[in-house]
Amino acid sequence: MIGGLAMIVGRSLRQHALSTVVTVASAALGSGLVMAVFAVSEQSKEAFSGGPVGFDAVLGARGSELQLVLNTVFHLETSPGNLPWEKYVAMKEDRRVERAIPYAVGDNLEGFRIVGTTAELFEDAERFRLVGDSRLFDPERREALLGSTVARELGLRIGSRVHPSHGLEHNEHHDHDEEYVIVGVFEPSNSPNDRVVWIPIEGIFRMGGHVLRGSGEHYEAKPGEEIEDEHKEVSAVLLKFRGGNRTGQTFSNQINLEEKDATLAWPIGKSMAELFNKLGWVNRILEVVAYLVVAVAAGSILASLYNTMNERRREFAILRALGARRRTVFSAIVVEAGTIAALGAALGFAVYYGILLAAAAVVQRQTGVVLEAGAWHPALALTPAGMLAMGVLAGCLPAYKAYATDVAANLVPTS
Repeated sequence: MIGGLAMIVGRSLRQHALSTVVTVASAALGSGLVMAVFAVSEQSKEAFSGGPVGFDAVLGARGSELQLVLNTVFHLETSPGNLPWEKYVAMKEDRRVERAIPYAVGDNLEGFRIVGTTAELFEDAERFRLVGDSRLFDPERREALLGSTVARELGLRIGSRVHPSHGLEHNEHHDHDEEYVIVGVFEPSNSPNDRVVWIPIEGIFRMGGHVLRGSGEHYEAKPGEEIEDEHKEVSAVLLKFRGGNRTGQTFSNQINLEEKDATLAWPIGKSMAELFNKLGWVNRILEVVAYLVVAVAAGSILASLYNTMNERRREFAILRALGARRRTVFSAIVVEAGTIAALGAALGFAVYYGILLAAAAVVQRQTGVVLEAGAWHPALALTPAGMLAMGVLAGCLPAYKAYATDVAANLVPTS
């Protein structure tokens, strides 16, 4: 019986090759789209709100916690403002703080963010690994470290010399006179850090045209003259606490509720999670669209098979006259529908990988965050199963029509 069903189904698929190809393509598009929507949504949320950052909180000027996190951790957006250097010193000397790393931003290298910081940041060997015999910058010299993406896209290597530009977008007319030499390149980390140029924070303070307002008055650094701490500023301070959540909650209450000139984004992932929750309606719309495509694919299977029933009535009547049972005819149509759905579900993985690779390229280019095409998601199993079930269900109506074929009436010659 199985061999007979296979022969009937194979013959039908070959006879109606064009409609079969179109229907399989629609099923592939539907299943691939559903898998891609769920996978991209899940991986993006995980990367932006749950990825390894290495710090617990970000301290910055009074403003939006989300803007502060985007600017400091993901190197997107603009800085909400600056804090006096004394805020950083106070955090660094607080016994409840394990690490405090200052950031100063406001410049770029051909569109890539320049961040002024201290060499202490790079003590995390898991997040910052230098290529070959590269070394860290000397805080007293104009030296820079490059993220892997910056080095690759700009064609820079150790020994290259560059001129930073003022602002966060490249403008050749805003190049600074200062020249920096590249002394190190980091291995790819698949994080936003790959798109950053790191220089000593002192370099930001002394960059031509930069004005420091830490003391409340405008101050421009002079060559060879030491900058007093009272004049210095930071864009943000990355913090790692001792005592975990209890310490974080204490600082959050103290800074966000009692102070007026600073904001503490804690925990870092919370702000990003809130953003994704607010934008959840976008994912739901995409999911509805994907489900509609699957429904259209199932409808295509139904229509494709149903429309062939009239021309196949004589075929079914002959099969019945040769001894085929009604359930055999019914099963043949259901199997045919299932085969089309299964082929579509299988090809759907090609659609899925195509969409995910394209989305991953865009996300990585814009943010440095990497989406993994091979990452597991339950949708990769549930979607093909659902597509197969819908295909089988769609085949039931034309199968019933074939089941009800009148043998005597359809064996009568048509000429």
